[in-house]
Amino acid sequence: MKRFRSFLPLVVLIAIGLALIFSGALDRFRPQNLAHEQAAMQIQIALHPFIAALIHIGAMTLAIATGIPGMVVLVFAGGMLFGVVTGTLYTMIGVTLGAFLLFLAARHAFGDHTHADAPGLVNRLRGGYLAHPVSYTFFLRLVPFFPFGGVTVALAWLRCPLWLFLAATAVGGTLMTGIETALGAAIAKNIGLQQEINLSLLHDPSVLLPLAGLGLLALVPILVNELRGKAKKK
Repeated sequence: MKRFRSFLPLVVLIAIGLALIFSGALDRFRPQNLAHEQAAMQIQIALHPFIAALIHIGAMTLAIATGIPGMVVLVFAGGMLFGVVTGTLYTMIGVTLGAFLLFLAARHAFGDHTHADAPGLVNRLRGGYLAHPVSYTFFLRLVPFFPFGGVTVALAWLRCPLWLFLAATAVGGTLMTGIETALGAAIAKNIGLQQEINLSLLHDPSVLLPLAGLGLLALVPILVNELRGKAKKK
């Protein structure tokens, strides 16, 4: 029973995430749906900016804390509705709060696991992480292909210091969400001009530049492996 209580916060977060997925609540934030409601929603945001900010931050916090997939649609929505700068700020507050909650819940669930077998992903990371915790933590946060929630849980199992976790989440998360928010804002601009989403937006530099940024982030693992290879040869 004591072991079950330690997992209870994590179980509650997962249950909320599953409920959100199956309820279809996130479908409204998909770009193609926002395209039809964007003008009306921006009017409401202008009338109630504080409430709109709280709703977006709350939605991001909930999405990150529950580890649900597809949270990128909320990041796009932030760019489409609030613009690049404000959208990135609100999204990052939500991302940091949500990651903090998931991290604490995971650490509470795992407890003292010094002698326990680690999950496969964590076991592969453990050796390198213990030798270079700061570089590994930032590396995991910067690579877009690593699932955000999975990395958070892995860092909790690895007993990453809270200050390091929050710093890496703020820096890595700001870079990632900033690019994705800029992409959402570019999509919103094209919707305003054409009243729909189509392939013509790929000709817009404001869309191509964020996509190029995501591509560069995807090259981080290759760059790191190259640098490590050169260091070992020396």
